[in-house]
Amino acid sequence: MNYRHFLFILLPTLFISSCHNAQDLTIEDERFHIKVIDLNNQNLELYWLNNKGEKIETFNNLKNHLDQNGDSLIYAMNAGMYLKDHSPQGLYIENGIIHKQIDTTTTGYGNFYLQPNGIFYLTKDGTAKVTSTQDLTDLSNIKYATQSGPMLVIDGMIHPAFNKGSKNVHIRNAVGILPDGRLLLVISREKINFYDLATFYLQHGCNNALYLDGFVSRIYDPANGIEQMDGRFGVMIGVKN
Repeated sequence: MNYRHFLFILLPTLFISSCHNAQDLTIEDERFHIKVIDLNNQNLELYWLNNKGEKIETFNNLKNHLDQNGDSLIYAMNAGMYLKDHSPQGLYIENGIIHKQIDTTTTGYGNFYLQPNGIFYLTKDGTAKVTSTQDLTDLSNIKYATQSGPMLVIDGMIHPAFNKGSKNVHIRNAVGILPDGRLLLVISREKINFYDLATFYLQHGCNNALYLDGFVSRIYDPANGIEQMDGRFGVMIGVKN
């Protein structure tokens, strides 16, 4: 393979717009709905309860909740697994308040307990992180956090339990942190296995990425004509203006 042919293979999924600087990288992959969030100029938070302490559960309720507080919802995604009562499964921190404690159980049924599982969190100074559960020992500087599992990418390596060509496929959504600190949020358009989802994140430089949920997953992205309003969730990611 010559050098020019190698470049032709790599460049379709990553290109730099001539109207922006080199940091404004657009990621494209027809397998996914993709959202890149820059916390320096976008306001992302996690939501579970409204001002009355009631579970929000749906994107429509989240829209109404933000409207009542003078904000507008511009993007949403479910953000982790939940119990039958729509409470978070595992750690949940909202605006610095610990609503659910971290789940350190290492054996159990389902994807959540496929070790290592992990935590997506935002620090009080606005930095986004994804880390294995076992590596998070200090919660004092965390503003928002949600626990899920399994980890997709762990310190630059694909989760060892994943198999290339696996027939275990579902609609899946996930979060990772790009090398420049921005969030990479995706939901698959079609069913996909864990290995291929993890490979996508690794190819885009995410040293750590976390699976959020599966066939129940939905997004609200009206700027791109996507408003999947039929889901009921526990924790949700919301981007507001």
